[in-house]
Amino acid sequence: MDQQVEQSSSLFQPMFETFRAELDEHHDRRERIVKASRDITAASKKIIFALQRARQVNQPLHRSVIKSNAQYWEIIKAQYTNVSPDIQGQNAYRYARNITGGNQEFMESLSFQHYLETQSLISYEDARARLAELGAPDAPVSLSLEDYILGIFDMTGELMRFAITAMATSQSLPGSDLPSADVDTNAMEIELPDPAPKQGKKTRRRDVMQDLRQLRSVLEGLDIDRSSPLFHDVQKKMDVMQQSVEKVEKALYGLIVRGRERPKGWMPDIKEEGRKGEVESY
Repeated sequence: MDQQVEQSSSLFQPMFETFRAELDEHHDRRERIVKASRDITAASKKIIFALQRARQVNQPLHRSVIKSNAQYWEIIKAQYTNVSPDIQGQNAYRYARNITGGNQEFMESLSFQHYLETQSLISYEDARARLAELGAPDAPVSLSLEDYILGIFDMTGELMRFAITAMATSQSLPGSDLPSADVDTNAMEIELPDPAPKQGKKTRRRDVMQDLRQLRSVLEGLDIDRSSPLFHDVQKKMDVMQQSVEKVEKALYGLIVRGRERPKGWMPDIKEEGRKGEVESY
């Protein structure tokens, strides 16, 4: 009898040892992905912090910003290269919730930099191609549409900080002169001092406020299935996005009202205000 029990247990033991090995491998893989996601998130936040020193849009970044961010882009690339073999095929869906935090933060930093350089929103195809380049040569990292959308939601908060800081330091809203055909003719015009008119091709000024309003309109119009996990994530970020746009609107209204109340040629009292409100920028 004892011999039969021992024989039957020995038949099941190899099977459960295989299960144990698979579970150990799963937990090790998951820990690697979670750690990489945290490192990617931290490096992306540092990139965003440096990008916030910019004060203009549709202009090349200052070389000091590019230089300081180069090391963080290398960290992001190294982390994606290390874990890209772990998130291929079926594992890309199995560990999607473990890598999504890093993907969203990467998307936020990438889209924010792209906006500062081009005053446009990076497309999903371009963002997906950029992320694929960061993985191992034989194991590209895929960017889900969910991570792209949630990263754009987060980017609106950075645009809010960028716009308010720029208005506080330069008393103007960042923008650029674009060909009139490239500008939304239905966008609300804001009465701010215009730069000297340029000769030649007809242009129209487009600023961050107009871009934020247009982005808000598009994000509010997203039609997402209520049963999808993305729906709950979007609902959490929707209120924050709307508040960010409203903060810029209120700051701009205050800037316009204060500007009209001040007499022509008014300058702040340097002795009283000093330089305490000055922020490093390029």
